[in-house]
Amino acid sequence: PYAGLDPERVLDAVDTAGHAPDGRLLALPSYENRVYQVGLDAGGFVVAKFYRPGRWSDAAIAEEHDFAAELAAAELPVVAPLSCAGHTLLRRGGFRYTLYPRRGGHAPVLESADTLAWLGRLLARVHEIGARQAFRARGALDVESFLRQPAAAVLASGLLPA
Repeated sequence: PYAGLDPERVLDAVDTAGHAPDGRLLALPSYENRVYQVGLDAGGFVVAKFYRPGRWSDAAIAEEHDFAAELAAAELPVVAPLSCAGHTLLRRGGFRYTLYPRRGGHAPVLESADTLAWLGRLLARVHEIGARQAFRARGALDVESFLRQPAAAVLASGLLPA
């Protein structure tokens, strides 16, 4: 689905969104989307995320962006998408994409009780904010849809030996 997404198109998309690229481009690891770090003429970088065609609806992506902005406004350590001319979901060359500021990070030290306590508080805050309103366009993360239904499909498929 990404055959037409070459470096020139990535740089053009960033430029069209109002951020003049300087030509530096680095592909970043991503499971289902295409993500690039793009150097800017003005200095610094943005991260351009190109969504896998057909994977998410525009409404689902908008909910994700709104939630990230809500978490950032509550001072949680998340990276919310940049708004370009009032929009976070952009289109160029048949692709949907979003720009983010580049932020550094590091893996937490999970052997530390203080780190685990901090992560627990962070997750509680994420859930508290997420519970304020229902997500309508994104699928639920629950036992039924992520365990029971897939297990039933595999068992009924005949792919497993008896």
